[in-house]
Amino acid sequence: MSCENNPALLTAYVDGELDLVRSLEIEKHLESCQACARIVQNQQTLSSALRAGSLYYHPPRHLEQRIHTALRSPGRINWPILAVAASLLVAGIFFAFRPAAPSSLVAQLVAQEVLDSHLRSLLPGHLADVQSSDRHTVKPWFAGKLDFSPPVADFAAEGFPLTGGRIDSVNGRTVAVLVYQRHQHVINAYVWPSPGSTNSRVNRATLQGYNILHWTHAGLEWWLASDLNTQELEDLANRLIQ
Repeated sequence: MSCENNPALLTAYVDGELDLVRSLEIEKHLESCQACARIVQNQQTLSSALRAGSLYYHPPRHLEQRIHTALRSPGRINWPILAVAASLLVAGIFFAFRPAAPSSLVAQLVAQEVLDSHLRSLLPGHLADVQSSDRHTVKPWFAGKLDFSPPVADFAAEGFPLTGGRIDSVNGRTVAVLVYQRHQHVINAYVWPSPGSTNSRVNRATLQGYNILHWTHAGLEWWLASDLNTQELEDLANRLIQ
């Protein structure tokens, strides 16, 4: 089985659309291919998030009861009022699904993917594919493995030494991960191209006790994940932006 043909097959595998023979072939391939295994894990995380109850709108009980009562008493139906109530119910569902900003739901899902990747990286042997504090070793390692050249910098003098890098999968694409350290804290810096994006401020979030930072700058999208405090994590973010 070739990885070149995997994206569509992996999606079908996650959705349970493959026959038994093909599913077994995929599972055997995943045992020896970490890149495809990461893609499957990320897609399963996304699928679980989309099925979460928080994404579903439950109308107020009193509104449902009034509509049901009206429908059970056809002779007493006030059709104009019922039409207004039904339209409000539909509008409520529409606005409940509509995020505060066009990308807010996507950003939340990506943040969860980033955190899941960060947690996996803390397992023995998962942190870095190339272990080095030399940017001239880490940066060339990415060559030919990505469709872009990630910026690689070492901030050892400022207390954020580069310790290595790896390739991961986030939001359906292959990304570069730069690994930094602050005392005993591991920091994963995820970066990938974001064509047409404008420079944004650094956005902060906390998930499961971990701090997540996100911003776009110079056509790149950045995410940081660590258990380091937000102030020091923002210090690294500001250095990456420079």
